[in-house]
Amino acid sequence: MAFRLQWSKEAIAQYDKLKHAALKAKDTRQKNKKKKSSRQEGLFKQVHKAISLLCDDPRHPGLKMHKYESIIDPSGQQRQIFEAYAQNNTPGAYRIFWHYGHGKREISIVAIIPHP
Repeated sequence: MAFRLQWSKEAIAQYDKLKHAALKAKDTRQKNKKKKSSRQEGLFKQVHKAISLLCDDPRHPGLKMHKYESIIDPSGQQRQIFEAYAQNNTPGAYRIFWHYGHGKREISIVAIIPHP
């Protein structure tokens, strides 16, 4: 059974920014009749896949999920923040920071950023 996602304003803005960059790169690639996907397209695909895995099973081994101590819960409710990998072994690899939501079967995505 899948989890329902809640997004912080920052996280949805970051996701939309990545999506917009990927769509723009795809349009440019198609106009130039290139077959190989761009870096932006690959990044968005990886982030989207990680969010899908997170929604299905937060403990999926591919996410390499673990507690993250350096970020404080933005809601001020002292929840544990977790880090999930969208990329690995890449300079500036993207991570998804999240916590369990307010209700049952909810996950709140706090941020989608390059590894600090």
